[in-house]
Amino acid sequence: MKLILIGIQGAGKSTQGNLLAKDFGVPYLSTGHIFRELAKEHTPLGRQIKVVMNAGLLISDSKTLKIVSEYLNRPEYEKGYILDGFPRTLIQAKAFKNGIDKVIYLEISDKEALWRIAGRNDGTREDETLVAIRNRIESFHKFTEPVLDFYRKKGKLVEVDGEKEIEEIHKAILKHLTVKK
Repeated sequence: MKLILIGIQGAGKSTQGNLLAKDFGVPYLSTGHIFRELAKEHTPLGRQIKVVMNAGLLISDSKTLKIVSEYLNRPEYEKGYILDGFPRTLIQAKAFKNGIDKVIYLEISDKEALWRIAGRNDGTREDETLVAIRNRIESFHKFTEPVLDFYRKKGKLVEVDGEKEIEEIHKAILKHLTVKK
């Protein structure tokens, strides 16, 4: 099972991603987590990623594609994965050739996203300032919404109301995943 989770920051991608990973016995991979780990490294790439993320901007398409492809070539992802936070642009979606089964879009309003992020923000993440969050929401509408149309036209997009309870959202996703576990 190869799934992509798409949604605005705060939509519940990591919550659903971890639940789906358990359901299907495949690893959950968050590009946000990958980038935050890289940003901790004292390398030119790490420093660049940290600056871009803290501003709430997107990592370049070429860097993102390279990093995600390198991760997915690892043996633990051979049988499938739940991928969160990628692709974020139409360029990434078109360049990504990895046999995706479904793309799950967790749809929530901007207001709900801000509310959720404010509620979870304990000040430990440098990339969750109000300016960074607003930039990410703006970037989602500008760059990621065309990705939804791309997968919708391919018949791969599953749209789920992400403002319901966690269990309801999970059941709605599973209803659309008719591939055997």
